[in-house]
Amino acid sequence: MEGQSRIALVTGAGSGVGRAVSLALNQNGWSVVLAGRKAEKLEETARHASVVDRMRPIPTDVSQPESVRALFATITTEFGRLDLLFNNAGIGAPAVPFEELSLERWDAVVRVNLTGAFLCAQEAVRLMKAQQPRGGRIINNGSISAHTPRPNSAPYTATKHAITGLTKSLCLDGRPFDIACGQIDIGNAATEMTEKMSAGVLQANGIKAPEPVMDVQHVADAVLYMANLPLDANVQFMTVMATKMPFAGRG
Repeated sequence: MEGQSRIALVTGAGSGVGRAVSLALNQNGWSVVLAGRKAEKLEETARHASVVDRMRPIPTDVSQPESVRALFATITTEFGRLDLLFNNAGIGAPAVPFEELSLERWDAVVRVNLTGAFLCAQEAVRLMKAQQPRGGRIINNGSISAHTPRPNSAPYTATKHAITGLTKSLCLDGRPFDIACGQIDIGNAATEMTEKMSAGVLQANGIKAPEPVMDVQHVADAVLYMANLPLDANVQFMTVMATKMPFAGRG
């Protein structure tokens, strides 16, 4: 909004992609609400900001409805609106054979990756419909796994495929209310989660091999581009990946 800092919410903001995107938004004039389970990690993200007083850490467990409701109640009270939700929080499960995967592990991944994204999007839509001027943008973190699985990754892959359906539904359902929804699918951004790539990860042919990674700043720049579009334009899907990672073709 002209003359006023736009308000963004980033989940999983304490590290990795979430931290990089939060810092990029902050540097480009956004006020950013930092959500994540670990308060100390959110505070660390805030300390790296260009403008620290435009960062608002709020410890949140996105898998818990009451925690998400409290998060949005604080956003409404302190800011009065929300212009951007980056649904980024996500976890994986140990890479075990499918038949050895426990229901508890499956449920944990679904609660964070899918139910958490739903809960945050639902609260965001409520606020974006009611605020004046109405509308806003939701960007979901899909992952390359929204297209193609890695071996022994059923919970993560299933939730990321489901995120694509959520993105399409939100894009349609938000259309009459000036709510745009897009998805960024990321491949091998250099973060704490991808440190194992250089040591080698299991490939579809059964061997372990190191994989190229890319600077996470490229992801932050891509999300920033999507976020800064006017609401009458939308990037519905974008894939940003390390050029030489095994994705296209047969690896």
